[in-house]
Amino acid sequence: MSGPVHLAHHWWVWRRGGGRVFEDMAALFPAAEVSMIMHAPETLTPAMALRHIRCSALQRIAPRWVDHRWLLPLFPWAVRRMCIPLETRLLLTSDSAVIKGLPKPEGCVQVCYCHSPPRYLWDMAEDYARQTSGLGRLGRWVFRRAIGGVRRFDRAAADNVDHFIANSRFVAGRIARCYGRESRVIYPAVDVVKYRPTGEPPEDFYLIVSELVAYKRVDLAVSACTLLGRRLIVVGDGVEMKKLKRGAGPTVEFRGRVNDAEVAGLMARCRAFLHPQIEDFGLTAVEVQASGRPVIALGEGGALESVVAGETGLFFGRQDEVALVAAILEFEGMPVAFSPENCRKNAERFSLARFQAELGDALREWVPDVM
Repeated sequence: MSGPVHLAHHWWVWRRGGGRVFEDMAALFPAAEVSMIMHAPETLTPAMALRHIRCSALQRIAPRWVDHRWLLPLFPWAVRRMCIPLETRLLLTSDSAVIKGLPKPEGCVQVCYCHSPPRYLWDMAEDYARQTSGLGRLGRWVFRRAIGGVRRFDRAAADNVDHFIANSRFVAGRIARCYGRESRVIYPAVDVVKYRPTGEPPEDFYLIVSELVAYKRVDLAVSACTLLGRRLIVVGDGVEMKKLKRGAGPTVEFRGRVNDAEVAGLMARCRAFLHPQIEDFGLTAVEVQASGRPVIALGEGGALESVVAGETGLFFGRQDEVALVAAILEFEGMPVAFSPENCRKNAERFSLARFQAELGDALREWVPDVM
């Protein structure tokens, strides 16, 4: 049975950071229905599997039969044809695509938790087209042909939002540039119960946990550790896997996708976590700090808001192999080790209780009749 609150998330093809944040949002409204452009039912968590999920017409073919990225030109068409219950008074969306364009009934207020304006439509569009090997030559041609229309739809969809929430100050700046809108910053939550120090000394390996796509720049971590002869464990999968393996030396180990418990164990035991990408926020960088381990991060994006230089990690200034190699050597040459207690204390700023309290406060301010 539908009620005054309806939830929406762009898609759930696998459980990534945005999906985890959406689950934390959805927990505030356990009876609310959910809309998505598409989802893979087998990847849903037990809590999400209990939800009534409405999907667009694209669900008939994606992600089971067709890679969802190939359907980018159809996203506006699909979202325009979706509908939510007429009695909805709060539409709470979780978006880094175009689900915020959902038609809403008269009198409905949309609050959008924006993980980022779609990078592939805005400031990183050409990088995506050039670097994403998983699309192939034909896919990149289709992408370039479609991007203008989808970008126009996304810009119009932003006008459908009454209140934006950004997951970082970095993303708040992108929302302002792309949409001309202000937003309230509410940092996402990290499970500080699941991720915690073991009390044991770290082992001699570096760690990266990431989807293996081009913009994550896992290639920099692979090439730096190969050059230095340092052990690196790579957790994750994606279209860049084969390319990364070709460039990796014998000290680099690819684990693929592993369960949360194994990730938590690796984070607690690693020497340091490598973070060579520009992230909107970067949940994994906080999870490893919750585990008591430091981060070696590119000094751009959300990492500047979650890592404390000199206390819970260090930054390097250029997104290239030379800078990352220098940062690793600087880390190894530091006379005093980073304190697990300091790393843990910093991560505790991003607790689930804090996230849900701040989100609840915002919703009570904006839609008091629903909350």
